Amino acid sequence: MLAGVLRLGKFVRLIPHPAMMGFVNGLAIVIFLSQLEMFKIRTGDASQWLSGSALWWMLGLVGLTMGIMYVLPKITKAIPAALTAIVVVAGITIFGGIDVSTVGSFIRDGGGNGLKAGLPSFQFQIFELTGTLKGHYGLILSTAALLAAVGLIESLMTLNLVDDLTETRGSGNRECVAQGGANILNGLFGGMGGCAMIGQSIINVNSGGRGRLSGLVASIALLMFILFGAPLIEQIPIAALVGVMFMVVIGTFAWSSFRILRKIPLADAVVLITVSAVTVWKDLAIAVITGVIISALVFAWQNAIRIRARKRMKEDGTKVYEIWGPLFFGSTSAFNSKFDVSNDPDNVEIDFIESKVADHSGIEALFILVKKYNDACKQVTLTHLSAECQNLLVKANPSFEEVIRTSIDDPRYHVVTDMLDSEV
Repeated sequence: MLAGVLRLGKFVRLIPHPAMMGFVNGLAIVIFLSQLEMFKIRTGDASQWLSGSALWWMLGLVGLTMGIMYVLPKITKAIPAALTAIVVVAGITIFGGIDVSTVGSFIRDGGGNGLKAGLPSFQFQIFELTGTLKGHYGLILSTAALLAAVGLIESLMTLNLVDDLTETRGSGNRECVAQGGANILNGLFGGMGGCAMIGQSIINVNSGGRGRLSGLVASIALLMFILFGAPLIEQIPIAALVGVMFMVVIGTFAWSSFRILRKIPLADAVVLITVSAVTVWKDLAIAVITGVIISALVFAWQNAIRIRARKRMKEDGTKVYEIWGPLFFGSTSAFNSKFDVSNDPDNVEIDFIESKVADHSGIEALFILVKKYNDACKQVTLTHLSAECQNLLVKANPSFEEVIRTSIDDPRYHVVTDMLDSEV
């Protein structure tokens, strides 16, 4: 909620597109690998792969589910393909008396007692400052912060993906506040934390859901199923759900990444592959942060080596350095190497018409350069600094006022004026 109130949702824009593609690829791989566990049979604490007729029934029903979800939308989109596939496969196994793994048997094999219908109760022990929770709040808060970070990143990136699919624009800050409030209320009643999930979101969009009503209907329907339809849910074959998730994997994975991998810059390809791998290896938050850091370092390096200084002499003997490229922490060394203080004439002009001072490192580099010229008894002036850069320099060191020249026209203005006059 704090992220939404502070309007931090906009920072999802800093996530580069290769990281987005790596994000969906990594999630697709994670979803796929998790479904493979459904092809195992558990006996106590051990598990082994299905074999024989059980395996063939599993593969057949998964294939039937995927086939229905692939073909039905080509015939009509009035009926949700995923729901139809689940109902058809469940009907075949129930009325055909086929012995396959179901939701109920899966829960019981895991040590549970099946789905229990009922409303949750308020968890008063959350507010106990003594007893079992005492001394564990450090772990609780650190875990909560990590889960909130993962949930927000996945939700905001899913929001961007859904925006692309629906050609709309959602509010990331509203999502943060709503998700935070829902998770707080949910936690007070002992529920698991949640966030926007890419798999369910794609199913929702592909089924025709476009607005808030689709999410509201999904939540109410889920509540009704749990309260009143638990026996029916327990009869749904696991194969039907696996088939649905396999189709989600196919729809989620950015297959175009294989085609463009050799066409994009090497740094972007590294980001795409790294984010995909780290998402599978660690978690989404670490993967995205890693991708952003790599992209930021590459961007900083590329801009650091692009700074240029074109030199020319005026008729009055003043040497002009025309700077091109941003002056920031990464480019200060290259910037300093452009100047020859000892051999320059008595008057030097540094023209920033195609440059700007971006940070404190740039300010400090410029101050040291001006001081070197002053110590050599040479006059230096800074021209064509933007109003923002002038304020930045003077605020950091008032002595810059003596070397900044403000009463000077932008030469590009005269070029445009001359062109307009010639057209007239």
